[in-house]
Order: sequence, then C-alpha cells, then structure tokens
Amino acid sequence: MFLLQLEKLSEVQSQPESQLKFIIEAWQQEGTEMDLCIYGYYLPENEQTKKQFFEYLQGEAEAGLGGLHQCAEKEFLNYLNSDGPSKDFNDFRTKLAGLTSVTRNYFENLVRALENGLSDVDSQAACSKTSSKNIAGSSKDKGGRGKGSSKIDIPIRNAADDWACDQCAYLNVRSATACNMCHHGR
Repeated sequence: MFLLQLEKLSEVQSQPESQLKFIIEAWQQEGTEMDLCIYGYYLPENEQTKKQFFEYLQGEAEAGLGGLHQCAEKEFLNYLNSDGPSKDFNDFRTKLAGLTSVTRNYFENLVRALENGLSDVDSQAACSKTSSKNIAGSSKDKGGRGKGSSKIDIPIRNAADDWACDQCAYLNVRSATACNMCHHGR
C-alpha cells in the first residue's frame, strides 16, 4: 500500500520516487514506536527517580512521534491528493526530514538511557536548584515518616527567550540562528 502511495505521489508532485526516500524514512521511524511503558512498570519502587527520568524521556519521544505522525500521515495526504505539483512540496520535505531526525534522536536517547540502566540519574545526589527544575518523589511508611526523597535535575530554559520557526513552528532556543527542526533561517 505504501509503495502505491509513493508511486501516486511521485506522479502528482512530478518527483522521481528516488527523491521520496524522506517519506519512507519517516514511516520507518513511526514504525519504531516501542511500547516501553512496560519498562517503567517494572522499575523497583525504590527507584522513583529513575522512573521519573524514564517517564520524562518517554514523554519527549512520544511528543516527537506525535509531530512526526501529524506530518507523515496527515500533511502527506494533502500532497498525495492535490491536483498537481505543489509549490511548497520542498518545504514539506524539509519539515518531514527534520521531524524524522528529531524523533529518531529522542528514541535513541531513550534507548541509550535504558541500556545504561538509567545511570544518568543519581538518586542519592543533592541537586542544584539554580538552573534546573527539581522533580522529587517521596514515599511514606505506615508510621507517616518519610523514607526519603529522590531528586533529579532536568534543565529548563526561559521560554520567553525562545523563538518559533516561521516555517515549521518548532520552538528553538534563543541562540539558534537556524531552526533545529527544519534548518530554516531565523
């Protein structure tokens, strides 16, 4: 079915099929959606910080996948069903390739963290609170006393300093001169 859609897209957009590899790569990346929820379920109760870190990384990966799905499936149909070549097809190519790359990086980071046993988290470390968001988890025993808390630093930045790309609406850090998603200039 996908090959038939690529053939039709090639015809409608006057693009050789060899130039549509970016769509295949996007579809393949969508197919790598792993059901990693089970891993978080099996993290031991005393590993709350690792669980929070895992959930954070998983959320990032799923958010990237959502944007990729929107572009690879829904926006794709606009180009597939158009009456002829679209002027902005190359912009679509750039956006989809960028989303594919970003999503791949999110999943690679998640898999790498899992392979390392989420060792980037030091549940005993005291964390600096100056430039990061502190996520703490604690549990209480039957007597009501805290067993302790685990902390993890997740860097945050001032969103007011960020800028949205005119091309793809990706939110970039202030220092970026080109969009980190589609590489469109600021």
